[in-house]
Amino acid sequence: MHSTLLLTALTILSVTLTGTSALPIDKRALTLRTYNSMSISSGVGGDAEARAKAVWAQGVDLSNLAAISDADLAVMKVERSNAENAETEAFNPAIEKATGADADALQVGKIANKVLKLTGLAQVRQIAIAKTKAAGKTVSSSDEAALQDTLTKLAKNIATDKKNKGKASKAVSFVGQTSV
Repeated sequence: MHSTLLLTALTILSVTLTGTSALPIDKRALTLRTYNSMSISSGVGGDAEARAKAVWAQGVDLSNLAAISDADLAVMKVERSNAENAETEAFNPAIEKATGADADALQVGKIANKVLKLTGLAQVRQIAIAKTKAAGKTVSSSDEAALQDTLTKLAKNIATDKKNKGKASKAVSFVGQTSV
């Protein structure tokens, strides 16, 4: 009986200490999505920025980037890569084959996809920088420059998407990588 009480007390103490630990817990909150399930390219142009932000905010707390788990960051990297591959492997060939209004709608969709891709890339880079700073390390100038380059490209594509406001936007079907 005495050993059972001692074991119970140690278990409760262990759970309590683990729950209040300042050490990061590398749990995965995110589940890898296919590109098709996160695509923002169908419908009409003009609101890609808000739609992309909503996609990348799903399931993570963006108020503390350094606390995002490495497992979730790995999922985000694959999803971002899928958006990039959708552009090169699906949008570009579809646009080359299309004509007229279909080609125009695919181009509007491609710009929305670029906003999705670049929003994800900026977020991944911001998380990596936040984690580096939280670890007490110096962020390299090349990492800072890469983030700035991404933000510049993102702003350009957001501006293009806003010019496409109300225009038909067409998505492409693309799955992408399905595991981390």
